[in-house]
Amino acid sequence: MIRFSILATKLIPMQITQMNGNTHNPQAELLEKLKKDMPEVFAEGKIDFKKLKATLGEEVVADDERYGLSWAGKSECFKKIQETTTNTLKPCKEKSVKFDDTENIFIEGDNLQVLKTLQKSYYGKVNMIYIDPPYNTGNDFIYNDKFSRTKKEELIAIGAVDEDGNVVNANLYKQNTKDCGHFHSNWMNMMYPRLFLARNLLRQDGVIFVSIDDNELKNLRAMMDEIFGEENFVGSIVWKKKTNGNNMGDIPPVHDYILAYAKSIEDDLLLGFPLSQEYIKRNYSNPDNDSRGIWTVSDLSANHKGPHFGIENKKTGEIHYPPEGRYWVFNKEEVISRINDGKIIFGKNGDGKPVQKVFFSQRKSNRKKAESWWDKHGLNADGTLEINNLIGAKVFIHPKPSILVKHLLNIATVENDLILDFFAGSGTTAHAVMQLNAEDAGNRKWICVQLPETCKEGTEAQKAGYTTIADIAKERIRRAGKKIAEENPKKKLDLGFKVFKCNESNFKVWNTQIENVEQLEQQMMDFIDNVQDESTTENILYELILKSGQELNVPLEEKQADGQSYFRVGNGTLVICLADKLTNPLLEAMLADKPQKIITLDRAFADNDKLKTNILLQAEGAGVEEFKVI
Repeated sequence: MIRFSILATKLIPMQITQMNGNTHNPQAELLEKLKKDMPEVFAEGKIDFKKLKATLGEEVVADDERYGLSWAGKSECFKKIQETTTNTLKPCKEKSVKFDDTENIFIEGDNLQVLKTLQKSYYGKVNMIYIDPPYNTGNDFIYNDKFSRTKKEELIAIGAVDEDGNVVNANLYKQNTKDCGHFHSNWMNMMYPRLFLARNLLRQDGVIFVSIDDNELKNLRAMMDEIFGEENFVGSIVWKKKTNGNNMGDIPPVHDYILAYAKSIEDDLLLGFPLSQEYIKRNYSNPDNDSRGIWTVSDLSANHKGPHFGIENKKTGEIHYPPEGRYWVFNKEEVISRINDGKIIFGKNGDGKPVQKVFFSQRKSNRKKAESWWDKHGLNADGTLEINNLIGAKVFIHPKPSILVKHLLNIATVENDLILDFFAGSGTTAHAVMQLNAEDAGNRKWICVQLPETCKEGTEAQKAGYTTIADIAKERIRRAGKKIAEENPKKKLDLGFKVFKCNESNFKVWNTQIENVEQLEQQMMDFIDNVQDESTTENILYELILKSGQELNVPLEEKQADGQSYFRVGNGTLVICLADKLTNPLLEAMLADKPQKIITLDRAFADNDKLKTNILLQAEGAGVEEFKVI
């Protein structure tokens, strides 16, 4: 844990309080809510299963013989989910593009740790998630979540990372070969916590797409049914990824799957593809010059029970009935009225069966629902050619083509949505978002996360000078943005991105494994100032922004007072002061901005209890609701 100063007084209602340096834990919040709403099911601080069953009755299943999903290590998944981390995200302006002007974010780091750092700031804010995780083919790598980041010096000492923080030790991730005793379990143990945490980040109307092949399709579907709920299954897209299977297996595969789940299923959850002019021209016309505009025809019958009677074609005298097992969608009076109004016709020549006109102007939206078979949405070969042309070398094999992800964006997002990809790979999702924004004048934002996995010795990527997969992705996004800008010189587009690295906290971590008094005394001396020696003001600022629940793109305004600075965050309700000394003029300047919350460093008080008490009195008098010290 990070050791924080807890400064309190009994003289006034408001207190200077501790700021927890751990990441947000939604499960802990849920537990607190249950304690508040259902205190009767708790015993000694824990849920009593018998009491829970007595309270909820038949809604609780207690026997062992019930439908469910189980595998070796599943119980450990929930421990991983509930474990908090003190890790933070540190800005890397030198690797960013237009850091101060962009809202796009690229994060280097283990995606499990990153998802945890994002829980508080982005809970329920992401509109769409797309991931292309390892398929568990026996040749790819699976993250080893037993690896935990401690101090950077220790990581370097054991050879886990290099001086720049890049992952170089295969112990961080391992090859999950098919002769492994827990081949499928290893993959599921990796995926389950990440999918669980990802669901927390989705908005209520959000949707997640996950690419997969036959190796783990069954298990992925079962996991997502459990995490998202079977009722929130939106559909499965079969994507034709290549033109032939190269005689691989008895039935050579030429496809992948894309599973789609909603946070909460709703009507019209997926918007569908925007209608092209070609589609409109092919399906709509106005041969009779109807004043209501272009139209097409649709069936007048349906299979749900309704009216059943004969409709006469006055031109031919023929009586038409609904097909067997079907019924008309209108009653007799409505049919007569619609025939007189020209909304029901008997074919375009007047001598056919009755059909109803559907006017283009009556459509709820100018979109067409996506169907499950996608064979004109790019191929693997297109993805390879796309990145190789951008980079100028064969640095990546079979990444998803940006056109595929762009189609997913088209059916699931609108102009200002936020998109997340935490298996970013070569950066296809970022490329697709920028390209779609250029085409439809959107302002979608993206967050991409990629482990800085070292490029293997002797590969084309390594020969081309790339150290990590994350480096390839960043360069691909830079070049894609430049190309899009050249193709759209008059459009105002956000083609930049902020780079962050997931790393240890800027504050010292309290060691709970002290073995003797001497070690305890030394640690207490070290914590006279709990800020890490190498920490910068900017790094500390962004850590406090994240752990205060603010987004990484929150507006920041640096202000000066008494020769020192402080930061107004967002709309100014939060003020962060990282000054070494908190003087009265500095405090008065901060209070003049009328913040609701103030965060400062412990060292700003220089162990002066009288100063702390005076600050409390002044802050409370100015209407500050919360004063936190770290």
